[in-house]
Amino acid sequence: MSHSKNSTLKKPGFAQAAIDELGWWRAHKFLFLRRLSQISVFAMFAIGPWFGLWLLKGNLSASELLSVVPLSDPLASLQVLLTGHIPELSLILGAVIIALFYALLGGRVFCSWVCPVNMVTDLASWLRRKMNLPRTSEMPRNLRYYLLALVLILPVLTGMTVWEWLNPVPVLYRAVLFSAGSGLWILAAIFLLDLFISERAWCGHLCPTGALFALLGKASPVKVSAVNAKDCDNCMDCFDVCPERQVLKPALRGQQPMITDSDCTQCGRCIDVCAQRVFQYQNRIALKAENNQ
Repeated sequence: MSHSKNSTLKKPGFAQAAIDELGWWRAHKFLFLRRLSQISVFAMFAIGPWFGLWLLKGNLSASELLSVVPLSDPLASLQVLLTGHIPELSLILGAVIIALFYALLGGRVFCSWVCPVNMVTDLASWLRRKMNLPRTSEMPRNLRYYLLALVLILPVLTGMTVWEWLNPVPVLYRAVLFSAGSGLWILAAIFLLDLFISERAWCGHLCPTGALFALLGKASPVKVSAVNAKDCDNCMDCFDVCPERQVLKPALRGQQPMITDSDCTQCGRCIDVCAQRVFQYQNRIALKAENNQ
């Protein structure tokens, strides 16, 4: 009788323990803040062509803040340099500004807090959970570094910034801002790849932009840390939601509480979905100074 009763118990929904313990807002806070960040960055570009107010002119590959401060994607700038052409000083300066910014905050913060393609891949991940699709075999994670090398070799061989023709980030911006939808098949392919073929395939295994930002953010002082790893109840919700779940194991096993792996996107979802409040953001420089006092 007891076995029959237990077998009819409904399995709790994803992150339900966190929602029950912390409330809906605290169980989704960083997800909401990430969406707000992504939409705000897009809006700063959009209000120019839509309303004539140019806060950010251009796109995430190259832009100007308030028509004064140059900002440019380091990967795009490297490609221009490798074509054999000397980039304009503003492009080089913009790449240095962005590189320093993400070196400080953690390079893959771009992937989870700024990149609009993240919303596409997160949607595919959410649908996988809703549809209870089985976990698929994952591609080698170092594949994105080989693709990064290819992206940097192609300009040398062709004299053109080949990757920028296919880069889904400017493709999405052009489609929404200027109704240039010819490249939307790239986004559709990424969505279907993540949904049906290999989960988190694009952001976790293929994207060369994410690979470069991971390298830039290796020494960042801002990290997610499993400060209360001893309280983990093995619910696995953090593993279900993490786009780079391999970075969680060393921290949860107590080898080193701070997640120093540069593959971590610092999205904060592991903080959101954990009812036990195992994870939190930490500044390792400030923490080291505090420990030395």
